Amino acid sequence: MTGVDVKVEAAGESVRVILVGDVDLANVDHVAAEVHAAITNQVTAATVDLSNVGYLDSAGLRVLFELAVRLPTLQIALTLVSPAGSPARRVVDMSGLSAVTTVVP
Repeated sequence: MTGVDVKVEAAGESVRVILVGDVDLANVDHVAAEVHAAITNQVTAATVDLSNVGYLDSAGLRVLFELAVRLPTLQIALTLVSPAGSPARRVVDMSGLSAVTTVVP
């Protein structure tokens, strides 16, 4: 299994999920479980930080697309943090994910 760390920072009605490492088919179930556990119905804003993601495959994108669709129906704002030119940002832009949710550098 490739390595990924999932860190959660909660502050009031917002939560920040920081992914560090590679997100791929080998660990996407772990990542999805951690992200879904962190984003409870007690928050109004969720941020997923991809700044330290070195590799993001289609399985990881699926989790992000699911969040982009599900969270607005729960009235939870989703923001992805992904610096311009980073490996994750290139995948996010090519996939069209930036068209369905907020992506900031």
